[in-house]
Amino acid sequence: MLYRADRIARPNYWARPIGPQDLWSDDVSDSNYNHMVAAPYAFSHEKLRRSDPLYDLVLLTDWNWPNAVPGDGSAIFLHQWRRPGYPTEGCVAFRRDHLHWIAGRIALGTRLIIPEV
Repeated sequence: MLYRADRIARPNYWARPIGPQDLWSDDVSDSNYNHMVAAPYAFSHEKLRRSDPLYDLVLLTDWNWPNAVPGDGSAIFLHQWRRPGYPTEGCVAFRRDHLHWIAGRIALGTRLIIPEV
């Protein structure tokens, strides 16, 4: 679990603050693919410290992690949605208050089940 300490209170005792240099590598040719890395970073990556509130709180899943296989997909995060019905780029998005409710109760090893529609 990652969070913006400059924007929200620690959601759970084991949550890790997102720093200004924190990135997530999404480049399949990178040996750190699908792992947190720090800026500056030469490979393709996603900034974890965003100007919008979407990543103020991020719950990490173990999708293709920690032993990432290139081509099996990058991270699936649980994060705040933009608005109802707005798509993500492969993540699972929740209303802010629902995400915070989950974060306060989740434990390591909790399962995320997404039923087929």
